[in-house]
Amino acid sequence: MLTSTVCAAVSAAGLGIAALTAYRKRFLAATRIAAFSLIPIGLVMTGVIDWVTNIVFKPTVWAGFGVLALSAVLFMISRGVERRRGGIGSRKERKAAAADRSGAVAPAASVPSLGAGQQAPKGKAAQGKGGAPKDDFSDIEAILKKHGI
Repeated sequence: MLTSTVCAAVSAAGLGIAALTAYRKRFLAATRIAAFSLIPIGLVMTGVIDWVTNIVFKPTVWAGFGVLALSAVLFMISRGVERRRGGIGSRKERKAAAADRSGAVAPAASVPSLGAGQQAPKGKAAQGKGGAPKDDFSDIEAILKKHGI
């Protein structure tokens, strides 16, 4: 009952401000103010305000929100622990996965693949500055030099 009275007073005050704004020949602003001022009384008439007040003042509803918040916190903690472990459950599973990875050899990305009859060049031609193997970035370096980078 009190919420209905407050909403009606807010709507009446908003409509009064809209009338003053329209009197000043600012009709677009007056229309917007009138639209906003009709929202509270519309919510009372549809019963939304009574529904919200019943939710706000019931302790069981707040207990339900607390349980939902606890659930969300537990979910986030479990996700954080899962990410820290790497997504694998037990210690045995992690050791088995590490053993599977140790046998695999990654191909060298900087070494070009050779045909059946070709061999890699030996000596100074295959090495860059300081005796290190030459990278495949010569074309990228040329583009960067062209642009002055």
